[in-house]
Amino acid sequence: MCVAPILAVEDGPARMRAHWVRACSLDALDGRRIIGVTVEDRHLIIIREGERLFAAERACPHEGADLSQGRCAGGKLHCPRHLAWFDLISGAVSPGWQIRALETYMVRVVENEILVDLARR
Repeated sequence: MCVAPILAVEDGPARMRAHWVRACSLDALDGRRIIGVTVEDRHLIIIREGERLFAAERACPHEGADLSQGRCAGGKLHCPRHLAWFDLISGAVSPGWQIRALETYMVRVVENEILVDLARR
């Protein structure tokens, strides 16, 4: 028999509370697919792929290339410096690369403002 209710785990360090912050206005994309933003001293990119928005760290984990200069296709962000790509949802790197995944962030739009959850990846 459990000493504490199972739901008590939800209050522990494994579950962080959301920390939604404004990244930019939706108009900032203005026909562009990728823009660089700084949110609470973090250098991020906002990516539009079709009707969906994504957020990720701006520097490539491999050599620090500026991913705002990259390109998107088929749910993948391609690094402008080398042939690696990153999955826009999970941040997973393309096969054959021995580097960490790209840090990605949850995104939502509220009243024409793009918000990024800095606590949840």
